[in-house]
Amino acid sequence: MTTIHPLLKAKRRKSALRTLGFVSPWLIGFTVFFVYPLLSTVYFSFMQYDGFNPPTFAGFKNWSYVFNDYPLFWPSLRNTLWLVVVMVTLRVVFGLGIGLLITKIKTGAGFFRTAFYLPYLAPPVAATMAFVFLLNPGTGPVNHILDSVGIPTPGWFTDPAWSKPALTILAVWGIGDLMVIFMAALLDVPKDQYEAAELDGAGAWARFRFVTLPNISPIIMFAVVTGVIQTMQYYTQPLVAGKIASGIIGNSGQQLEPGYPDKSTLTLPQLVYNLGFQRFDYGAACVIALVLFVLAMAFTALLMRRRNGFLSAED
Repeated sequence: MTTIHPLLKAKRRKSALRTLGFVSPWLIGFTVFFVYPLLSTVYFSFMQYDGFNPPTFAGFKNWSYVFNDYPLFWPSLRNTLWLVVVMVTLRVVFGLGIGLLITKIKTGAGFFRTAFYLPYLAPPVAATMAFVFLLNPGTGPVNHILDSVGIPTPGWFTDPAWSKPALTILAVWGIGDLMVIFMAALLDVPKDQYEAAELDGAGAWARFRFVTLPNISPIIMFAVVTGVIQTMQYYTQPLVAGKIASGIIGNSGQQLEPGYPDKSTLTLPQLVYNLGFQRFDYGAACVIALVLFVLAMAFTALLMRRRNGFLSAED
């Protein structure tokens, strides 16, 4: 049996303490801002709590209420999943497409880069208000243009069938963040790989598929994962759009159930706020927050698994 020299033990202990000291800011932040809130959310999901009286144990009552009796949960879940699939996909596709176009432009690239990036800097509330007025079915200029060329005019934010596509158009309009990320990734692709592909007779599509995509696949995965997480937290734009389109912009004494029109813009984060801070049902709000957390983790795990499978197939 070997024994460790006391000096070696002291050196290892000192090294461990030094390492712990370096990572302690992260450990403290992770514990305070992630572990503790997550455990508190799980705890309150099994409690009857209104924020004023002491919490009392309720078992699975909150879970049963949310999944079986709360009429807004399933519409909001469907809307959130729709936005995750459609909005994230279109943002990634358009961001990559615009990034490709600008990297190919020889003159005026700076102007177009600035023009596409500026909408991303617009405050979410101001941008949403502008889009609601632009897409107003009766007075908006977009419908006037469509009507002048003989195209049927949608109801946009006042029509349940068009409200989510209108939100998607708003999200694609502010595509500047993804455009910049994809441009940086595209400019970092080794040029000698393109030259070798051209010598082998590869066309534009083949070069994009076999050279560009493999090199920027980590950036695409980053854009998709962060987009899913952001869309899971989608709150401001649908709430503001619903309020303005309904004619209620927060006047005193007026309260509007989120999701106008006809629950079509209702998302899970809106339910968390509605239940927790308007109805003071913190237990049910924590249940929905946990559902959001589980969905985000499941989407991320699925995407990472699909990416690893794709890379393995390529190898």
